[in-house]
Amino acid sequence: MEYASETEVTNAGKHVRSLSAALNQVLYGQEELIDLVLTGVLARGHILLEGLPGLGKTELVKGLSKTLRLGTKRVQFTPDLLPGDITGNPVLQETDGRRAFVFQPGPLFTNIVLADEINRASPKTQSALLEAMQERRVTVLGETHDLPRPFFVLATQNPIELEGTYPLPEAQLDRFLFKLEVTRNNVSTLERIVTQRELGTEPVVEAIMDASTLDEVLNLVRRIYLPDVVANYIARLVDGTHPGQSSAARGIRYGASPRAALSLASAAKARALMNERPHASFEDVRFVAPAVLRHRIVLEYNARVEGLTNNDIVRALIEEIPFQGGATPKTLKTA
Repeated sequence: MEYASETEVTNAGKHVRSLSAALNQVLYGQEELIDLVLTGVLARGHILLEGLPGLGKTELVKGLSKTLRLGTKRVQFTPDLLPGDITGNPVLQETDGRRAFVFQPGPLFTNIVLADEINRASPKTQSALLEAMQERRVTVLGETHDLPRPFFVLATQNPIELEGTYPLPEAQLDRFLFKLEVTRNNVSTLERIVTQRELGTEPVVEAIMDASTLDEVLNLVRRIYLPDVVANYIARLVDGTHPGQSSAARGIRYGASPRAALSLASAAKARALMNERPHASFEDVRFVAPAVLRHRIVLEYNARVEGLTNNDIVRALIEEIPFQGGATPKTLKTA
């Protein structure tokens, strides 16, 4: 593979900065959240946004689709939503005197799917997304249909403490590259919202990229160099999520899968491009690690009773696992 050059990365970084600036006008006071959303998109991953209603999760996704000039469809997940309502269904039609079933595509057939309040639907409907998110295709009655490229699922969910919600299956959670937590705004941000926005109106967002430019940037991310020492750090970090492999893992029942390691690598490359660097670093991995790992570990019952959260465990793990594996070389010890 021909690795990305500094010139290519610098030129792509200008587009990404423009995207970030536009989205910061959609959602005030959430700079880190926006950086992570863009990182996830550049890594070709699906993103799960969790937070209370009214914090701007839906507006952020709609703003992203406008800036990227991509097709988007919104699905409001409800308890009575059926799998065919999102994948599509065969419909009996008559043509030239003959009747035949013709597949009618559902809302998944677009570039960006906004799955709003995804955890209000039943697990059966949630699981209908598994093939689409992993394989970028759907199968209905034995017939497979490819989805458009690029294809992203940006889902929002309410905290599971709210009534009328269903926990997402672990297999589906593992398909999300990131799980991001949307927090409430501070007083100064609320004042800015009140003075610059009106209820029921959407912010005006200009298109920054078209589909061809985005495709070039996505391909460039794949060509970002991942040093062996960084790959080793990713492997040790994921291995440390399993019981017996680290002190932090004492509260973990099930650790992260190899898909988590691939997700960390892709996200670190995307983060490097956003910082206009042709190679990924330890700090890139550390920045994206909480978003990649927090939804991929299952805690022991005792850990939950003690009040520990997934974020606590991941934070402790990042602090415990060093960048470099093994002992420090003598030449560095004396430096």
